[in-house]
Amino acid sequence: MTFNSLQFLVFFMVVTLWFFSLSNQKGRILLLLIASCYFYMAFIPEYILILGGTIVIDYFAGMLIEKSEGRSRKAWLIISLIANIGVLAVFKYYNFFIDNINSSFLFFGKATSIPLLKMALPIGLSFHTFQAMSYTIEVYRKNHPAERNFMVYALYVMFYPQLVAGPIERPQHILPQLKEFRPYDWNNVKEGLARMLWGFFKKVVIADRLAMVVDRTFGHTQESSSLALATGAIFYSFQIYCDFSGYSDIAIGAAKVMNVGLMENFKEPYSSSSLHEFWSRWHISLSSWFRDYVYIPLGGNRKGPWRKRVNILIVFLLSGLWHGANWTFIAWGLLHGLLVILLTRPAFSKAANSNKTGALIKVVINFILVTLLWVFFRSENIAAAWHYIKRIGSLQTGSNYVGVNKIELMFSVLLIAIMLYREKYLRSHAIASNTRFYFYFGAMVVICYFFGVFTENQFIYFQF
Repeated sequence: MTFNSLQFLVFFMVVTLWFFSLSNQKGRILLLLIASCYFYMAFIPEYILILGGTIVIDYFAGMLIEKSEGRSRKAWLIISLIANIGVLAVFKYYNFFIDNINSSFLFFGKATSIPLLKMALPIGLSFHTFQAMSYTIEVYRKNHPAERNFMVYALYVMFYPQLVAGPIERPQHILPQLKEFRPYDWNNVKEGLARMLWGFFKKVVIADRLAMVVDRTFGHTQESSSLALATGAIFYSFQIYCDFSGYSDIAIGAAKVMNVGLMENFKEPYSSSSLHEFWSRWHISLSSWFRDYVYIPLGGNRKGPWRKRVNILIVFLLSGLWHGANWTFIAWGLLHGLLVILLTRPAFSKAANSNKTGALIKVVINFILVTLLWVFFRSENIAAAWHYIKRIGSLQTGSNYVGVNKIELMFSVLLIAIMLYREKYLRSHAIASNTRFYFYFGAMVVICYFFGVFTENQFIYFQF
């Protein structure tokens, strides 16, 4: 089930009310684990077996890592990592690599064809796989003890609010919260529900409305004017932000209602004045994962400037590949890496910081760069992305129709402005007064109902 469905709203209410009716944490853990399994099985039921298999392996691997020393300790970690990465490799990347191998054979005149696997990608596979790897790595590093309670560990991986699209949590942050019994807290309920409503607003009112323009321009690149294509690219930047951060808001809010605090995943990323800053504000749980488990172990910036640049490229390459098995994602990641390296060189940094009054200009330039790179993320292939960008830059004439009329277009722009203002100046979701909360709750429900686009579009990051 998706968050933007009636089925989820019923599910959330039933689970939450049942959760607070239980007087001990053991019962709550069992309820949340069963509910999370049901939530996941609503997509493809049999894939629960894959998730369950990796949970069992990592649970025992964690205890064996903790009890072992030396080579055997590292061996158990490697077994755990191979199990998790192996699932990713088979379900997410096997067909991609085999298809490229087949194409290479064909290019050299050989008719060899390795068969592809006919299977759907388990939803949210990259998210819960990375969270599971965080656990065994942290146990290996002795930053957190192995979890002895199997149900608690299983819930750590399967906690339904963040199961399919994060945030990607660390064991030391989330496990203690799952084990602690916390009584009903009306302030947490108010803050959580307010956060959820803001997430629904960003998803169904803004993101799914912008999708109508984005789908039209990316689907009709050849006949669209440069202005229409630029509008589509800009709208996609805000669509993917409102879609993904909207999911994070709903996840954080749903967990908050049950007294569980999840990490923040976004901090006004489009206010960034550089790509380096952008990646400290966008999908923070993934950026910090790659920093802690890939960049720093590779040597980070400790082994000289050239090694640092190589490490940055490796991280962004893996980040692109993490997002999807397509050359567009690889190109998107590598281009980000190259630009981060280029634009953080001393000459560029000095030029960028020479005029303090140019802060807004730097933000705008950075937003344009991010938007152009998002074109690769959205396009079906690299050729289509490059064609889209070239048509924007060539100032081509053509159809200015973007899938909606001018009033709807201006309304979309207004909604984006409201969202940006709200997130910059009204960040807190805590509402002290009950009267104000009831008014906010009622107003947001009405706004989402009358202005929402209820096509039940799947969240973009579910595919990862």
